[in-house]
Amino acid sequence: MITALLTRRPIESLLAGVLAGLLLLEPWSTPANFSSILLDVMMDETVAWVIVVCGLMGSLIVLLRKVGATNAFSRVLAARAKDGKSALLYTWSLGLLIFIDDYLNALAVGSAMRKVTDKFGVSREKLAYVVDSTAAPICLLMPISTWAVFFAGVLEASDVAAAGEGLSVYISAIPYMLYPWIAALMVPLVAIGRMPDLGMMKRAEAAAAKMAAEPRVSAEQSDEIEISTTSSRVSIYHFLVPIIALLGFSAWFDLDVQIGVILAVAVTVVLYGVQRLMAWAEMFDAVLDGIKIMVPALTIVVVAFMFKEVNDQLGLAPFVIENVTPYMTPVLLPVVVFTTMALISFATGSSWGVFVIAIPIVLPLAANVGVSEPLAIGALLSASAFGSHACFYSDATVLSAQGSGCGVMEHALTQIPYALIAAAIAGAGLTMIAAL
Repeated sequence: MITALLTRRPIESLLAGVLAGLLLLEPWSTPANFSSILLDVMMDETVAWVIVVCGLMGSLIVLLRKVGATNAFSRVLAARAKDGKSALLYTWSLGLLIFIDDYLNALAVGSAMRKVTDKFGVSREKLAYVVDSTAAPICLLMPISTWAVFFAGVLEASDVAAAGEGLSVYISAIPYMLYPWIAALMVPLVAIGRMPDLGMMKRAEAAAAKMAAEPRVSAEQSDEIEISTTSSRVSIYHFLVPIIALLGFSAWFDLDVQIGVILAVAVTVVLYGVQRLMAWAEMFDAVLDGIKIMVPALTIVVVAFMFKEVNDQLGLAPFVIENVTPYMTPVLLPVVVFTTMALISFATGSSWGVFVIAIPIVLPLAANVGVSEPLAIGALLSASAFGSHACFYSDATVLSAQGSGCGVMEHALTQIPYALIAAAIAGAGLTMIAAL
């Protein structure tokens, strides 16, 4: 964490954490253990899934941008948006609609909206905050999402829910998932100025306002994608069809985003090829270019999984949970669970893995001290949402920054005050509910 704050470089910071953990485990075997963990992570099914989905999402984004479909979509929204406030509200609304998966949300919404927010002098950092706040938080609140499917399975595997009843138990806890509710509902307040710009966000907004009338030139845009010469024939239809295909195929195949993005890329290539918006060879080059632009983000995700693996070997999660357990009471349990697991999720960058460990420990404890099951689950999954939203190197943070076109640490540091405010309100709310 110290390295991340000092350098603002997530890959180096995560590597520092991995090496520190390995030195604590077996100092003389650090090189061999580093190599072994790297291979294990690269062979992990979840990591492979992330690489495939994010790589092909990059391909879809490049196709949309290169043919000019993103510009067409942005022009329509820019014509409707009157100022930066309405542009951010449109971003929030779009984020609410793309609820199937947080990766899909983070990449698609940021990429679609950044030209609109640029036009009105909204900082890329504020756009990334809005995008991130409708990624994991909204996916948790929607029972038709990859998050709901995953945690419903965990509830069944942990014998918290009977076979086939995991989703109904999950749904019963949605009203108590206070952090995602608050994080998502804070966005309109920030967008319209009812909640002021805080900390580094204030500086980012001031810098963006000065640049509003100037062309943006940055490392992220130095290799800006050349738009096809046929862009005058491109309309919003050419943006919506690939996105609808992505959502529709993902939903049709039991919320399998991997199949959804593969078929969406195929549909996009056929659509653009048949209408001769791009040459076939150019489209396949665009697919490869899209995978290339995701390499920095995917590198962070891989190293973050290595960091999580080292923390698992150190036994961080069980250690914290076991030491907190003796202090549990019916009133304190929800807020203690939320605070403890939020800190673990924030520190490890794991929004799913550590909760597979915590759920079988925390829920029986909640039953023993008289805390309702939905409230305990709501506290746990609120912590999961906080970790995804606030952690400086979580996959959602990285991909929200990538899609919105700003640096990872710039996004993390500008949004952290809002995440902490939402966490404080959620903690107070869980305590009040438990006391009733």
